[in-house]
Amino acid sequence: MRHTVSEIKLKNGAAGLLIHIPNASVMTFDVNFRAGEYLVEADKWEVPHLMEHVLLGANELIPRARDFQAELEKNGAYSNATTGVYDISYEAECADFEWDRVLGLLLVAITKPLFLDEEFQAEFGNVQEEMAARSNNHFRRLSLEMREALGLIAKTDAERLELMGNVKVDDVRAHYARTHYAPNMRFVLAGNLTAARRNAITTVLEAVELPTKGKRYALPHEKPHRLKQPVYVPNDTVENLYFYIDTFMNRRLGDPETDALNLVNTMLTETLYSKILGTARERGLVYGMNSGVSQTRDASNWWFGAQVSEKNAPALLDIIVQELSKVLAGDIQDDELEATKQYALGRFQRSAQTVGGTASGYAGRYFFDGIIDDYYRVPERIKAITKDQIIEVARGMFAEDVWGFGVLGNCGQEFAVELQNKLAPLWQAPKQV
Repeated sequence: MRHTVSEIKLKNGAAGLLIHIPNASVMTFDVNFRAGEYLVEADKWEVPHLMEHVLLGANELIPRARDFQAELEKNGAYSNATTGVYDISYEAECADFEWDRVLGLLLVAITKPLFLDEEFQAEFGNVQEEMAARSNNHFRRLSLEMREALGLIAKTDAERLELMGNVKVDDVRAHYARTHYAPNMRFVLAGNLTAARRNAITTVLEAVELPTKGKRYALPHEKPHRLKQPVYVPNDTVENLYFYIDTFMNRRLGDPETDALNLVNTMLTETLYSKILGTARERGLVYGMNSGVSQTRDASNWWFGAQVSEKNAPALLDIIVQELSKVLAGDIQDDELEATKQYALGRFQRSAQTVGGTASGYAGRYFFDGIIDDYYRVPERIKAITKDQIIEVARGMFAEDVWGFGVLGNCGQEFAVELQNKLAPLWQAPKQV
């Protein structure tokens, strides 16, 4: 969607983006605090999650959670909140005609929560149910087990369930007081932000009733290390095995490097005709496959994962090794590079067809490190990616020999080791072109 974006820094220390989308019929609000699990003691891990559940409930304006939700949503508005290792985010979306009412209610919830004991007890049970449901997600379970083993900040859902009993409502209140202050707040608001609305929003956010002392919490330092043995999670209830491959570079990638790595990732796995997934499907080895690029404060990660039968797993890993080895050796054809760029350009154009999609395109990076991506330069950035850039960054992701392999299923540790051994040559010094 056509839009303009600007950053405002408020006198109270908060900062955020205002995204003007002319004639938009909805508005979205994302309010973020650096308040995730890394800021609490390990035995109190679930404090941020429980706080997030209770916060969008009873408050000084409407002292009952159900009544507050009914009031906020009465004209079809939507609200939610999410907790992660780093952040808590509160979001709402509403029709354009009631933007000021919904924004006001969201801010009241954030600034005037009551944290009633009875609502805490109810949400305690709801979070237990949520964690139990999440534990049935085998990819999630394996991913969390691997993050822990690699030295990243994480706990499995089973561990979190065991630790929940350590959390009391006073812990929630204390974490709120420690994290919910204006300089720790970031926001992204998107919609038809006329000059009058921008002024009104700025006035409202300047007056938000949060403490003005302090600064935004820094991201934690996380340094992944090499796993000598695969992470094996036995589960005899699943027929197929689930696996993840993670490789790391112990520094953050620059934007051109990230663009190049994302493009080769697309080339390898993201379409039914891609180099790895397309070849594997052509041979009837696997239904689907995922991969991606992520970053922490100190490191960059390239990962691959799939669900595959035990009998097909060796052949699938052979394809992964073969195709990655080609990239590391510089074997990338000009026509496949250009075709991948065209696909990436088309996908980008489809990615922001809604107000919410446009806002989320900015929010992730802005909340993470304060960078405002230039949406209109993305096509230019994609077109500028070269084969040499791809080869260099791909080699860099394997050069430091920091990697791990994990399997969930009933194949046994010995078979998991056999699969890991198939992958090991990727971290040997690649051949030069």
